[in-house]
Amino acid sequence: MQISSRFTVAVHIFACIAAFEKDYKLTSDFLAGSVNVNPVIIRRILQQLKAADLITVSRGSGGASIVKPLSEITLFDVYNAVECVDNGNLFHFHENPNPECPVGRNIHNSLDDKLYRIQQAMEDEMCKITIFDIVKDIQSYIEQENK
Repeated sequence: MQISSRFTVAVHIFACIAAFEKDYKLTSDFLAGSVNVNPVIIRRILQQLKAADLITVSRGSGGASIVKPLSEITLFDVYNAVECVDNGNLFHFHENPNPECPVGRNIHNSLDDKLYRIQQAMEDEMCKITIFDIVKDIQSYIEQENK
């Protein structure tokens, strides 16, 4: 299991918008320069964030902006916006374990609840961390670098 890089790229986008919104137009080209990816990737993620009502994107080269306070946007919000989780399930279980095998017959009974608890714990932690927390940490690291 691995969460795609779309999630961390989306968080990076929020951090860039917060850091540079007063000084630059936050276009996909500008954001791609910070993330170091193709602008097409940034545009796709911006579309997902916009669809989740987390950002707005002005037509043309107007750039992106955040629609609500950073303290109200959690990592879970971002995760839900950009990750394509199948039916809300982080773990994809193999469909047809062998019912003739004692392990195959019982694997779902043993594992399903545990995987649900693992996913729930991750989501609960993501709900506790906001984009504001990330931006504040980045600002602190930048201040330390400048000393």
